[in-house]
Amino acid sequence: MYVKPRAGALVRDPETMKPVPAKGRDVPRSSYWLRRLQAGELEQAQKPKRRQAGASKKED
Repeated sequence: MYVKPRAGALVRDPETMKPVPAKGRDVPRSSYWLRRLQAGELEQAQKPKRRQAGASKKED
């Protein structure tokens, strides 16, 4: 599942001890992450769409 921290929250991954980035990341659906969601420290989010390889920004 893809999650991101709520504004002002610092949630660490219990395996790496690194904080979940503000843009969010995939995490396993485990009791730890479900508890963080229920506590309001995280919110489920949409995974950002990846840009296709070879796609470039439109230049004016």
